[in-house]
Amino acid sequence: MSYNVVDVERLSRRYDQSLALDDVTLRMKPGLVYGLVGANGAGKTTLIKHLLGLLRAKQGSVRVFGLDPVVHPVQVLQRIGYLSEERDLPEWMRIDELLRYTSAFHPGWDQAYAQEMLDLFQLDSRKKVKHLSKGMRAQAGLIAAAAHRPDLLILDEPSTGLDAVVRRDILNTLVRMVADDGRTALFSSHLLDEVEQMSDSVFMIDGGRLVLQGDIDEVKQMHARIVVRFSSHSAEFDNIKGLLSAEAEPYATAGDKTWQIVCSGEVDSVCRQLTYVGGEVLQSRSANLQEIFVARASRDRHHQSIG
Repeated sequence: MSYNVVDVERLSRRYDQSLALDDVTLRMKPGLVYGLVGANGAGKTTLIKHLLGLLRAKQGSVRVFGLDPVVHPVQVLQRIGYLSEERDLPEWMRIDELLRYTSAFHPGWDQAYAQEMLDLFQLDSRKKVKHLSKGMRAQAGLIAAAAHRPDLLILDEPSTGLDAVVRRDILNTLVRMVADDGRTALFSSHLLDEVEQMSDSVFMIDGGRLVLQGDIDEVKQMHARIVVRFSSHSAEFDNIKGLLSAEAEPYATAGDKTWQIVCSGEVDSVCRQLTYVGGEVLQSRSANLQEIFVARASRDRHHQSIG
């Protein structure tokens, strides 16, 4: 493949006075799992709708397989598998009828692969969609999305409302299988521990802005969580280069306050700066994806969690 699977260039989208996407630029290469993370309303679904051609780019451009998905919907959508968060499957169909119906739109449909996943998920293909549990519905939707072996699989919040066993089966057997077959997956979720476990690369989006992107391991290596204690005087963080967030531990004793720091860049440099202003560094380690996102998303507003 001589081109990127996805090319998004300076994409912006406004709804009335709200900016849903703000100058987003990203690339997706074949054979990788990409995590798309952000709080509800951050812009994840709006971005996915542009990739599917459901929204036309008004500012910027979107190319999937080198094509505009709005201008060339058939050529693009035949090569995409998509599972929406709503799991909006036809209630009156049986699972086997759903798969036969879906196969008519995809010349590359692999019935043996569909049957393999039916067996793996232990689904009765004669069962009607309206009688399926939430987990079974998600599994059936994934089979319909993946059995034609799409070049790009898009999963929008695939784990929402599912128990741990179903989540594990879906993520381990499907996302990894697609990537190992030289294809590409975009995995949108607010569950950052799952994204960290399953993805090769990550896009962090907040308030419509792409606040961070890159290889998961490299992103984690670029960030650290530091525990630092200040005694007998207040902490001074204003001039600490690389600091993203600082939160005081609530159980600190009088005159002795411990802080949780998340920083980017060279951790030794940040530690030296903290020591210089009177801090005692108690611990440092690589930050996890949850800590990194919360720190970056809350830089300009109150510290908050998205979990």
